[in-house]
Amino acid sequence: MQDNATEVTAAGIARLAGVGRAAVSNWRRRHADFPKPVGGSETSPSFALAEVEGWLRRQGKLAEVPLRERVWQQLAGHPEGPVAALAHAGCVLLLIHDRPTVWLEVSAGSDERLAAMLPEALRQVLVARFGAGAGNAGGGGAGVGDAGGGGAGGAAVNPPGGTPGGTPGGTPGGATGSVAVNTSPSRGSATGVHTGGATSSGSNDAPAAGVNSARPVNSGRPVNTAGAVHIPTGPEILPSAPLLRGAAELAAELGARQTFEFLLGRHLDANPRQYTLTPAELARLMAELAGPARTVLDPACGTGALLRAVADRPDQELYAQDSAPELAALTALRLALHTHAVVRGATGDTLRADAFAGLRADAVVCHPPFNERNWGHDELAYDPRWEYGFPARTESELAWVQHALARLREGGTAVLLMPPAAASRRSGRRIRADLLRRGALRAVLALPVGAAPPYNIPLHLWVLHRPGRTPAQPEVLLADAGQFAGEGRDGPDWRAVQEAVLGAWRAFDRDGTVEGRPGVARSVPVIELLDDDVDLAPARHLPPPAAADGAEQLTAVRERLDETLRLTADLTPAASGAAQSARWPLTTVGELARGGAVALRTGGIGGHARVPVLTDHDVLAGTAPSGTLPESDEEAVLTEPGDVVVPVLGGGSVARVVDEATAGAALGRNLALLRPDPTALDPWFLAGFLRGTANNRQASSYASTATRLDVRRLQLPRLPLDEQRRYGARFRALDEFERALRLAGRLGEQLVRGMYDGLTDGSVTPD
Repeated sequence: MQDNATEVTAAGIARLAGVGRAAVSNWRRRHADFPKPVGGSETSPSFALAEVEGWLRRQGKLAEVPLRERVWQQLAGHPEGPVAALAHAGCVLLLIHDRPTVWLEVSAGSDERLAAMLPEALRQVLVARFGAGAGNAGGGGAGVGDAGGGGAGGAAVNPPGGTPGGTPGGTPGGATGSVAVNTSPSRGSATGVHTGGATSSGSNDAPAAGVNSARPVNSGRPVNTAGAVHIPTGPEILPSAPLLRGAAELAAELGARQTFEFLLGRHLDANPRQYTLTPAELARLMAELAGPARTVLDPACGTGALLRAVADRPDQELYAQDSAPELAALTALRLALHTHAVVRGATGDTLRADAFAGLRADAVVCHPPFNERNWGHDELAYDPRWEYGFPARTESELAWVQHALARLREGGTAVLLMPPAAASRRSGRRIRADLLRRGALRAVLALPVGAAPPYNIPLHLWVLHRPGRTPAQPEVLLADAGQFAGEGRDGPDWRAVQEAVLGAWRAFDRDGTVEGRPGVARSVPVIELLDDDVDLAPARHLPPPAAADGAEQLTAVRERLDETLRLTADLTPAASGAAQSARWPLTTVGELARGGAVALRTGGIGGHARVPVLTDHDVLAGTAPSGTLPESDEEAVLTEPGDVVVPVLGGGSVARVVDEATAGAALGRNLALLRPDPTALDPWFLAGFLRGTANNRQASSYASTATRLDVRRLQLPRLPLDEQRRYGARFRALDEFERALRLAGRLGEQLVRGMYDGLTDGSVTPD
């Protein structure tokens, strides 16, 4: 009965049955007994998953629903939403991970029995994993089922070994790093798991369990953080029972940790615009720069990628805070499944409501939000964290930098992902100067384009130390890994980035200086940077890479250009004799499509396929697939060898035959794909005649500011297949010649630019 609450879209039905969406539409039209929509909209209806599964089995179209797909559909169609469902699943997966026998006992029997017994089992495992002692009413909060013993100044439940109202590792009583656990119904709060250490309201009869009362910290500013771990009650668990049983079954196959990662990753992929993610490779690089640490803080944790990348250590403590309750909850569960470290989580605006005000961590890693105007400039003017200057309203990133430094112990390391403008904006020059003078800023490392969102900007990493009593270092490391940018969806060459950045940082951290590598890294005296601008952009202070081996590189480019020019000469088409204009009988692509000789498809605006996307720019430039498609219910069109791809905007006469290297890419927007029947049409013959200038002109529309090509109106002659292949061979030779010309042009531009740079920087002599 409860399974009927899970809904699935037409695209989900297509994935379950292994067919396209068109097949699902046909089933709905042809079969009167196909399940009726239970939700969604007229254009995008949703159906009850259980009814769909039953119908597919009765029709013989589905022998067994794939387990992963069934669990995902149950989560995506949960009546309380996928985030609440993911939190429920995460709690159960943590129970399975830590106490599998308890889960086996609880899950035996009916769904009603599961809903009745599960809250207490979850309470025990969550209290144990998040480091809190159940039943302690210390410091000012409420223990599980107990009234609070005091005011709002302390943590709700004390961890083992901690002091009242504090956390292990020296967190003062005013900090909120402990975990409060409340099993009462959540009246007024979202269903989910919220970790943190703000105080409970005193008893389980609070108006809204899981939402804690404000209390003064940070110079009297109010904190209103959601700090209780909300364990779902029996009525909340009952609709989730099929999902929880499916997740447990999947965990038996994959493991609890891998199951949660699969479900979380699928949710993030399905909602790409809702979350700003930190790529795993970048997270590993930032964790390596931070170095080994026992206590690590991420004050803008997001989905927990940075803390997940931190290397495990004995007695490790991970602190995470985020303004989004669902992210704080999912991050806490993710970290608890990933590591044996004590996890301290909190929900709240970090700059305005710091949940870990007394923490002095060994390391801070952070991917803060960029370009925020409403970060608290007006109300935080006298905050003690601004040791290096009060940030301007437009300098929210420098506020995060100073927050990270304030939460470090003496000698601790912070690594922050920063927009490049933060290194050069005039409004931040005084703070940058003070960071340099006092030795707090140790390195600025420029990343390649595509390293992290926004992918079109080369972001920076700032490495900072909490200054101690030792004299400040007289130099700062500047490095630029921009040359390791990749092409398309593959992103940067992360191995090269790591070798360049980590190699330079480790040598600099050890010796206080580093041997310069032109275009890559250099240790710069601080006094050299303290000018009117205090511009820390690495590219402005590094000698160009041509200064090292420019002559050798230019020689290699020249040799490759010579080879390409010789190849171009060999491929130059031979002159043909004059001939009278041929009078072939003509047909159109539309007629061929109606006759079945060619299949016509158009590019989409989304899809489920996580593959490179062939864009109209790629077709025009003759480059590899480089685009991306947002996640949607639409089925992506995948290319196959022999397909002919034609751009429909721009008015150019271009057609590209898909080869083995391009096959499997998704078809992007503003492209038409023609898939010829090999027994009727030669693909090179088709592509060649589609490129005729007159042909494109008569098939183009000029009704708007952009020229649009009606592919169905393109013409080609009716010729026997053998004759088609004769023309196709000549068109293929022309294509090879064209590609050789493109390569020669790129190499020529590279040689010219290298010569100019070499002559102007002295690495090449005029002789």
